[in-house]
Amino acid sequence: MKDTRYVRSTRNRLAIIDTLLKLERLGLNKGMAGNISVRWDEGFLITPSGMAAGKVHPEDIVRMNLDGEAEGRRAPSSEWRFHRDIYASRPDVGAVVHSHAPFCVALAVLHKDIPPYHYMVAKAGGRDIRCAPYATYGTQALSDHALAALQGRTACLLANHGMIACGKTLDEALTLAVEVEELAEGYWRALQIGQPVLLDDAEMERVLEKFASYGVNAQKD
Repeated sequence: MKDTRYVRSTRNRLAIIDTLLKLERLGLNKGMAGNISVRWDEGFLITPSGMAAGKVHPEDIVRMNLDGEAEGRRAPSSEWRFHRDIYASRPDVGAVVHSHAPFCVALAVLHKDIPPYHYMVAKAGGRDIRCAPYATYGTQALSDHALAALQGRTACLLANHGMIACGKTLDEALTLAVEVEELAEGYWRALQIGQPVLLDDAEMERVLEKFASYGVNAQKD
């Protein structure tokens, strides 16, 4: 019988690969863009550097600790720093999805936040979805900017780059990534017509309160 820990690790690796493929099918990533990680033990499992989604096997997923040390046959994603720093500073996060989703990129190259034009913006934890300032990919500066943009949030845009979505689980992070891209698309389309009317702080606070209990005990016997 295989060790339970080994089986759990393999399941996580397969889930990461499955999510990579889903991102591609959904049009949120293409080629070798983006990366995914899952919290594991005292560190995390992360996608390898420079591999297309369809080429990644469980053995290619890299294990890292919070000191930035990697273990595996591949080099970790060049973006490992912001994954590491998110896990180190956010105990509520169990998975991170980074993608170059096209509408998120369209706003990110304009350095635009996603404002409260729609109540669903609150799904990311606040009244807006911030765009972190630009920094070269893979650098500590990018990680620092991302952490600041994620303060009180579970998603952000990265200027001239893409987006990050976090969740307690990989499914939750992926779902949020899809929702953020939909919000980015809606905002982009509205901007083609004019300036969207924004919801005020009081309304966004009401929505945040409602989301806090949304889906809790939704299924009754």
